Amino acid sequence: MTDPHPLLDRLREAVGAAHVLAGDDEAYVVDWTGVHRGRALAVVRPGSTEEVAAVVRACAEARTPLVPQGGNTGLVGGGVPDGSGRQVVLSLTRMRTVREVDPVAGTITVDAGVVLADVQAAAAAVDRLFPMSLGSEGSCTIGGNLATNAGGTAVLRYGMTRELVLGLEVVLPDGRVWDGLRGLRKDNTGYDLTQLFVGSEGTLGVITGAVLRLFPATPRHATAWVAVPTVADAVALLTLAQREGGAHLATFEIANRQALDLVLAHLPGAVDPLEAPSDWYVLVELAGTASDDGLDDALERLLSLGVEAGAATDAAVATSPARRDALWALREGISEVQKVEGATLKHDVTLPIARLADWTEAMGPRLQEVLPGVRPVTYGHVGDGNLHYNLNAPVGRDRDLLDAAPDLSRAIYDAVAAEHGSISAEHGLGRTKAAAAASYKSEVEVDLMRALKQALDPDGLLNPGVLLTPPAGT
Repeated sequence: MTDPHPLLDRLREAVGAAHVLAGDDEAYVVDWTGVHRGRALAVVRPGSTEEVAAVVRACAEARTPLVPQGGNTGLVGGGVPDGSGRQVVLSLTRMRTVREVDPVAGTITVDAGVVLADVQAAAAAVDRLFPMSLGSEGSCTIGGNLATNAGGTAVLRYGMTRELVLGLEVVLPDGRVWDGLRGLRKDNTGYDLTQLFVGSEGTLGVITGAVLRLFPATPRHATAWVAVPTVADAVALLTLAQREGGAHLATFEIANRQALDLVLAHLPGAVDPLEAPSDWYVLVELAGTASDDGLDDALERLLSLGVEAGAATDAAVATSPARRDALWALREGISEVQKVEGATLKHDVTLPIARLADWTEAMGPRLQEVLPGVRPVTYGHVGDGNLHYNLNAPVGRDRDLLDAAPDLSRAIYDAVAAEHGSISAEHGLGRTKAAAAASYKSEVEVDLMRALKQALDPDGLLNPGVLLTPPAGT
């Protein structure tokens, strides 16, 4: 291997010595969950596309692996180095320029390191909406969102990240820059290279800029926290919501009682909005423009029909912005409070919506067979079939959960595969799920993915071990 010190000198020349950091800085080498802890040769923080290209070229010539990183809010270890100390972390958090906002064309062009909340704010400043919304939106970056094809709570109405991007700027593994920053709605001139890089988790190129879609602002909301007896009832209520809300239906989230209990126990100020407990809850929201009247009436009709059909037993309706924020906090606080509760095994699955109820009902008893006392903390985006089917350890038995983790995950993944679902809905594969995903994909699908990787990154230097495991025998 090339001696690392000449490479470090080149990296300092490329970005400035102040932006080449030690490789053991926990802010960059430990993921959000704390599960993946690596060690890097160095952490490099470029401030421009040109500097990113210089770093990538230097690492390519030194045959040194490179790990692109955004806000480091991922849950599957896709943005942190391994433990070898040979990899360079490429942090894009200095690249925070909003390059252009075009409210007429409905586009915003940003650096990859712009925080999601700042994109939302820049859109709102011109009375437009960038609809992606995540619990980590105050710290996750657009580059990371694109690299993982992030989802969030607005997918039901606006789609995943890949449906919100029109063009990209990407540094290729050899240091060349592809400028695809075209905000065109129609461009039928060949392969869709933009979509090739979305969801590739930094394994095919480093995203440095993006043209994103904007939408009319939706300042009006009608929001309710609804008690539903079962997942089947939640799906039935979704059908009613789609009929009554139409294009205004923006959010339809689900959570079980275990998830709500954790929020009530650990989130300061959290209050149960309903008197009687329920096994399941739905957060439903209709959203409209300033001229959209009738959202409250539509929500009231939906709730009345839900009660009449037996799909809903009670509901708390937001009567003020503060009340709306309180209801949203119950949903958005789930992921954070799980860390306080103890050991957690996270799963992010997609199932056909019609199969959600039966799958969930069968899964609980199956997991109790594997680990008696395990506590499913289930929540997610039932409107698009995505459940965060997380498992908390039996009370006081964190070690038991860690020991049983392989068997628990296998049981969940097998059950998902049996329903033709996906073991990763919106978090990506990272290091955590790369091997598992390969075992559930066809040989043809894996071969196609490897062919793309080989074509663009023949030396395998970009994010090795993430998304794709090395071929057998290498």
